[in-house]
Amino acid sequence: MNYMEEKNQNPYLIPGAIVIAGIIVAGAVFYSQSLRSPILTPETYTGDGSLPSANTKAEITVTEKSHIRGNTGAPVTIVEFSDFQCPFCRSFHPTLQQALADYPDKVRWVYKHFPLDQIHPQARSAAEASECVAEQKGNDGFWQFADALFENQDRLGSELYRELAGNLGADIAQFEQCIASRKYQDVVEADLQEGISLGVLGTPGSFVNGEAVEGAVSYSALKSVVERALSSQ
Repeated sequence: MNYMEEKNQNPYLIPGAIVIAGIIVAGAVFYSQSLRSPILTPETYTGDGSLPSANTKAEITVTEKSHIRGNTGAPVTIVEFSDFQCPFCRSFHPTLQQALADYPDKVRWVYKHFPLDQIHPQARSAAEASECVAEQKGNDGFWQFADALFENQDRLGSELYRELAGNLGADIAQFEQCIASRKYQDVVEADLQEGISLGVLGTPGSFVNGEAVEGAVSYSALKSVVERALSSQ
């Protein structure tokens, strides 16, 4: 049987193949999106919907005031836009910790706030609380507080924030005044708007030397991006 005969006897062969291919692509997209908590509506997202490609490096603000973990002079910078109430961020947190452990002098991790208010009502208050801790306990205190928030994600709220701040030796009266005044709301909002301007579509949204990494990818996937960044030095 030649091709024309087969085509005539199977008129749905090619359309069927197209449908199957479409299902595969859609599944891949869904899987990618399932690794992060999404921005849900246009009211919470004003970016253009695009992330930088591997050949287009994002320019991200990192200063001495940024929350940096690891060697501050490392050649590879991982910037994570994260949400303390996001379950995918919680699962990705150990992945980034592993990267620092495996590349102690070559990788630094920068934390940026990206609270998704519509689906994570405690995310913004947790972010502002972390800044109030950093005010008193510095960068190390911020990271200890962040670790503890993810470890106790099911308890997020003012009671937990006070408990953790107290465990870190913070002055509770000062801490509570800082939270009540929302002293760092502009800092948190600035991080969020920066992420939006870069095309971050949900959390976690990360960049390795400016190359976008979407969602809570596996350690092997993250490592391959780190290795690529190192090889380009």
